[in-house]
Amino acid sequence: MRLPIFVYCCFLTNPVTLQRQNKEKGKKIKKSNKNMERKRFVLAAALGCLIAFGSVSAQEETGDNDTYEKFRVGGYGEMVANFKDYGINRYWGNKIGNTKTNRNTISIPRFVVAFDYKFAPQWVLGAEIEFESGGTGAAYELENSENGDYETEIEKGGEVALEQFHITRLILPEINVRVGHLIVPVGLTNSHHEPVNFFGTSRPEGETKIIPSTWHETGLELFGTLGKGWATFDYQAMVVTGLNANGFDRKTWAGSGKTSIFEYDNFTSPAYVARVDYRGVPGLRVGGSWYFCNNIGANADKPTTYTSYGDIPVRIYTVDAQYINRFLTFRGNCIFGNLGKSDKLSQANLNLGNNSPYTRAVPIAKKAVSYGTELGLNLQGIAGTPKCPALYPFARYEYYNPQEEVIARQGADDREKVSMWTAGLNWKALPNLVFKADYTTRKIGGGKYNSENEFAIGVAYVGWFWSK
Repeated sequence: MRLPIFVYCCFLTNPVTLQRQNKEKGKKIKKSNKNMERKRFVLAAALGCLIAFGSVSAQEETGDNDTYEKFRVGGYGEMVANFKDYGINRYWGNKIGNTKTNRNTISIPRFVVAFDYKFAPQWVLGAEIEFESGGTGAAYELENSENGDYETEIEKGGEVALEQFHITRLILPEINVRVGHLIVPVGLTNSHHEPVNFFGTSRPEGETKIIPSTWHETGLELFGTLGKGWATFDYQAMVVTGLNANGFDRKTWAGSGKTSIFEYDNFTSPAYVARVDYRGVPGLRVGGSWYFCNNIGANADKPTTYTSYGDIPVRIYTVDAQYINRFLTFRGNCIFGNLGKSDKLSQANLNLGNNSPYTRAVPIAKKAVSYGTELGLNLQGIAGTPKCPALYPFARYEYYNPQEEVIARQGADDREKVSMWTAGLNWKALPNLVFKADYTTRKIGGGKYNSENEFAIGVAYVGWFWSK
């Protein structure tokens, strides 16, 4: 998701009616005014449409309503330090989960550069380049000339990724077209993933655990705004590259199932995505999304691995809501995933080659679930004076389980079932610059295993740096 491209653009006033001095001159003036009015209508409709679905979405909360005529550059970024009391692997070396130890980490989760360029008012190019953890990433090739073995070209912790690259054709506020590499709007975090759109130092863990985040695929999108006033709805309908069966596993379900590990994406079985958001009440947004891919096996690196199993469908449903006023901010979300033939997929992925870049951790669940909610108070709004700092104490609860229901021969691993609380404080030094601190405690397997606790501090920003 990207920052909204435009703020609301009002329709230009009607041309001043000139007095008819003679019959011939009056006709010319009338015709000229009609043409001018038509041009203004088309331009206003195009600009108004970009308001609803532009490049970077965080402006709706930050109040950054920057406009531009031709070109602009911006982005967002985060820095986080974590202080933990648990080890690196709750699945190995200890029957009661993670070992208790002191472990600290510091990272730059992402630095994103975004730009938008108008070829014309109705044609807009948008792009985002994301740098994760300061590295260059790892590139894998499938060498068919070498019996289909995996070959690692470059290896370094981190990633440089083209997160978005698309061209938008604006037609009417009700219907517009976008083609290219797009954000998949499944779930609250994917739809609004900039760091000012959540309170914690890290993105909500449940959502990012069981589905990709930030989820971006190549395809075609229709979008627009329907209705007005109390009956205002935004919608998105997409056909994009589907998930890859190789990437499904016990720990993350579909979280590692993006197809972009290679130079090209398999499009044999595309995915269909739909999202609707209700925005008829000031400060309120209620949304839902649906994702369906009929056969993730057809999108695998080697589709023949799954041919004998037939179609392997996956469905994902999400519901989320946000309400913001001068006193508080509330967010809530729920994700439910269903995977067909999960037992067969578990068997196939367990037998992937030793050089495979995938985890091969099984069993893969038939059902995965995540839900959570967070509430923050605006102390400046409650105090009613700008002299009070923009402080937001908050609390967040999450539950997620990538093994909610398993039908494979092995039973579900309770170490994957997590309920967690996060409490902390955000300080908005500027509308687009926020400092964060929070404490998190995770309950693993309903308390069957050692809990995990950590304290984190971070800083995040979002905005446009230059426009023309």
